[in-house]
Amino acid sequence: MPLSTQLPTPMNAFTPLRTLLRAATLVAGFTLAGCATLDGYTATTPPSPAPLRGEFGAFVEGLWPEARAKGVSRATFDRAFAGIQPDPSVVALTRKQSEFVQPIWAYLNSAAAPERVAKGKAAAQKYADVLARIERQYGVPRSAVLGIWGMETNFGSFTGGKDVIRSLATLAHEGYRGDFFRNELVVALQILEERHIARDRMTGSWAGAMGQTQFMPSSFMKYAVDFDGDGRRDIWNSVPDALASTANYLKQHGWQPAAPWGVEVEMPHNFRFVHRRQSLAQWAQSGLKRAGGGALPASSAEAYLFFPAGVRGPAFLLTDNFIAIKAYNSSDAYALGVAHLGDRSVGGPALAGRWPVTEPHLTKQQTEEVQRRLNAMGFDNGDPDGRIGTKTREAVRRYQEKYNLIPDGYPTPALLERMRLASN
Repeated sequence: MPLSTQLPTPMNAFTPLRTLLRAATLVAGFTLAGCATLDGYTATTPPSPAPLRGEFGAFVEGLWPEARAKGVSRATFDRAFAGIQPDPSVVALTRKQSEFVQPIWAYLNSAAAPERVAKGKAAAQKYADVLARIERQYGVPRSAVLGIWGMETNFGSFTGGKDVIRSLATLAHEGYRGDFFRNELVVALQILEERHIARDRMTGSWAGAMGQTQFMPSSFMKYAVDFDGDGRRDIWNSVPDALASTANYLKQHGWQPAAPWGVEVEMPHNFRFVHRRQSLAQWAQSGLKRAGGGALPASSAEAYLFFPAGVRGPAFLLTDNFIAIKAYNSSDAYALGVAHLGDRSVGGPALAGRWPVTEPHLTKQQTEEVQRRLNAMGFDNGDPDGRIGTKTREAVRRYQEKYNLIPDGYPTPALLERMRLASN
C-alpha cells in the first residue's frame, strides 16, 4: 500500500470521471431520501444524520472547511461521517507492521510462500495479454506489477474490510503521522464527491489503502488510470485498471525500463568494500557474480550493495528501480518481498543465499539502544523506534566505516556490545 515513510509512495495524467447518470437517478439524487447509482453501485442517502458529539465530533466538524474548499458538498460530508466513531483496532495496528518487526528471512518466506508463488504464476498466465500491454505502454515489467499485487492483496483475494473513512478519521484524530492521514481523509471525501465509488463500497486496509493494489486516496487521484476503456478508473473491481494504475505509479516514480530492480550476488573472497555505488558493469569488474552462477547483467544502470541480514546473509545489488518500489512502501523488507515475489511469479528462481537464522539478532529494545547510541555519537538516524530502516542502516554503515569494520549497515548484538564498551 502506498503508505510510505517507513513505509514503505512510487509508485500524471488521468482519465476524467464519467459523471453523467441516468435522468431518473439525477432527479432522485438531489433528494435526501434518494439513491445515487454509478455503474451498478447504489448508495442510499440517509436522512439527515444526528450530529457527532464529543471530542471526535468536534474533530470531524473541524474538517468541514478543508473539505468544502476541496469541492466536497455538505451532503457528501454528512453522509460520509454518519454514525462514525473511532476504531480502536486501527490504532493498535499501527504498532504491528510486519515489515519492521519480523526478521527479514521470516518476512520473505511469507512473501514468497509456495502457495502465493503458485497463485502469482496463475495470475501471470491469466492476465498475460493485459500485462503485455501494460509493459508496452508504461515500460514497467509484469514482474514488478505482479509483485505489488501479490504483496498487497494476495492477487486480489483480500482487499481489506475496514471502512476507509472510519480508518482515516481514526488515524487523523489520533494525529498519527502528523497531517498525512488528515489530508488523505479529505481526498477520500473528494473521491466520494466525484462518485468514483459508493460510500458503502469504500472499504480497504486499516490505513485507508483501497483496491486490488491498495492505493491511498491521494495516489488514486494522481495515478489511477482507466485501462479497460469503460470510462472509469476502477481499482476496486477492474484488474486491468488496478494493474495499469500500479505500473503508472512506478513509472511516475522513476522506473527505468532498461534496468532490473536488482540482482542477488556472490562476492569474491577478500572483497574490498571501497565502492558504494557504481554501474552493474563496474561491479562485475570488481569480481561480483550473480548468485547461483552466471554473469551480472551487462547494464550501465548504477547499483549499490545491500545486505538485509548482514554480510553473513544474502547480498544484493539494487538499482533505482528498487527505490521506485520503495515509494510504494518505504520498508526495505517490503520492497525486497515485492521484487522477489514478482520474479518468482514469472518463473524466476528462489534466493540462493542462506540466511543467518541461527545467529543472535537484536530485539526491538536493543535496536532502540543502538539508535540512541548512534545519535549520541553524531550518526543521525532519526528518532529511536526499534525499526531497522534506511536511515539506521546508513548510520550503522558510517559507524562501521569510521571504526574499520565491514560496512554492511547491519546492526548486531556484537556491534551493540562494542558501542557499550566504548562508552565505559
